[in-house]
Amino acid sequence: MAILLKAHNLTKSYDIKPLFDQLMLSVEEGKHIGVVGRNGAGKSTLFKIIMGEESTDSGEVQIHPDTRIGYLRQQEDNLDLSQTILEHLTKSSGKESWECAKMAGRFDLKNEQLEQPIGSFSGGYQMRVKLIAMLLNGPNLLLLDEPTNYLDLSTLILLETFLQHFNGSFLLITHDREFLKRTCDQTLEIAHGKAAYYPQPLEAYLAHKVTQAEFAQRYNKKIVKEQRHLQDFVDRFRYKASKASQAQSKLKQLNKLRTMSIDTALGAARILLPHVEDIKGEALSLTDVSIGYSDKMVAKDIHFTVQRGEHVAIVGDNGQGKTTLLKTIANALPALGGKIKMHHRIRMGYYAQHVPEMLNGKDTVESHLINCAGSGVPDEHVLKMASNFLFRDHDLKKSISVLSGGEKARLCLAGLLLKKHELLLLDEPTSHLDFETVEALADALAKSHMTILFVSHDRTFVSRVATSVIEVGAGQVKRSYHDYDNYIYHLKKKLAIREEVSATAQTPASEKKEARRATHEALKEQKKLLQNTELAISGLEKRKQELFDWFEQHATGFSRIRQDELDSVQYELDAAEREWLGVQGRVEELEVRLAMLRE
Repeated sequence: MAILLKAHNLTKSYDIKPLFDQLMLSVEEGKHIGVVGRNGAGKSTLFKIIMGEESTDSGEVQIHPDTRIGYLRQQEDNLDLSQTILEHLTKSSGKESWECAKMAGRFDLKNEQLEQPIGSFSGGYQMRVKLIAMLLNGPNLLLLDEPTNYLDLSTLILLETFLQHFNGSFLLITHDREFLKRTCDQTLEIAHGKAAYYPQPLEAYLAHKVTQAEFAQRYNKKIVKEQRHLQDFVDRFRYKASKASQAQSKLKQLNKLRTMSIDTALGAARILLPHVEDIKGEALSLTDVSIGYSDKMVAKDIHFTVQRGEHVAIVGDNGQGKTTLLKTIANALPALGGKIKMHHRIRMGYYAQHVPEMLNGKDTVESHLINCAGSGVPDEHVLKMASNFLFRDHDLKKSISVLSGGEKARLCLAGLLLKKHELLLLDEPTSHLDFETVEALADALAKSHMTILFVSHDRTFVSRVATSVIEVGAGQVKRSYHDYDNYIYHLKKKLAIREEVSATAQTPASEKKEARRATHEALKEQKKLLQNTELAISGLEKRKQELFDWFEQHATGFSRIRQDELDSVQYELDAAEREWLGVQGRVEELEVRLAMLRE
């Protein structure tokens, strides 16, 4: 395979701190490489050096003449929001309109959307535009620096599908472990100034790291034992004439013995949260609530209840109102109507993306965390939490005024988690965290009895934490019928249907009419089946309640016949509910197909 890019003996330092030390890297054709490493290891800097945006102290980057690089930065230049999508794509790529429209269609941007100003779309859609513009130039090597940041789930899935089928090579930096697992079959770790390449996916690499560490521990134990033995001999006999030559020989052996360094494995962080009692009952309820702003209604007729201990992921495309819903529940934004009721003994903690701006710049990192923790929290817990969020040693004495935006966000989150809250509202808590810290936070929240409502674009985080889903979109807020994994599955199905129908844009009108008729008939059939299944469920639930009532009235007796019937009813009810979920999924997919065929 041809080599597209090679980095040779790269050395880079900031002040006196070395970032890279003789780093070596080679990228061949067709490689899908996930780039991992802790915050500050130099991943983004490596991309900037490759692109010539930063210089090195020594070493060089060699790029093959046939290599065409597409580079997506963490911080992109702002788009001209007044341009239409199609204007931007044709101008930036130099391609014909039809070519731009065809590529845009792969990211579900089509028809009248292409003629609308970029500024009229959410951040997720604007990221789609940047990706499309990059891909129109036909790159065979992509450098993607956190492309998943702030992407809504639909865009994330579209990008994931594209990368899975991309014929060229790419280097991908992301803190979304699930995205890495699904798109990359090779791993590159940047750590301690070196680049360690492993020709297998991330999970295999992490297992390899564990094996390496275990071997190094056994080897070091053996070496330390041998060192002690040799040192004892040297100490005893180095000044005895008869043993002096042997002692010198042993001393040379001792000087040659070296232990192996053991790198800290990724994912080693562990976050401890304050204990919250496992209490059953209602934590929060919304009745006929409307949310939005004085000049814009975002959603109305919102009804749902959250039980204590539930971990609810709020999902939906960007710009649909997820953050607005969270802010309204937190009372940071007044509801436009309806009633929000919270249990009077519940203490609420709210993490919002704007919160870091409200920190006192005169405080230090340490004093802020101590104040957040309050009395009764041991200093070691405060220091441990600080360390988990990457504030160590001299960082603790830093004034908040000198912290970066990402550091302030991490500090706010660490301070919030030191407090004891029964209800947590979290808006994008994983931004600015490396994925081992994200996973440690997910594990801690998943085990907690806190009630949690949260917005996050990190699928690994959501999958680990969420026990249920609320979907926001098209002016509605509703409970999803599915758990998070099933929600993802059905969302992928809907996107696949949209792409399939979009591909038939040139189909004759007669064929489209027949497809609409067939889809409409199939939808009627499935809705009838759904109604029948609901009636069956209702009957089974009624009989189940009757049996429960009988057992309650005859608490001192027992009927094997009624117990067997109850078991049978429960078995049938479980089967009927599974069938209902399947039919509901097919109804949703047919509704998407019919809506697309009618456009």
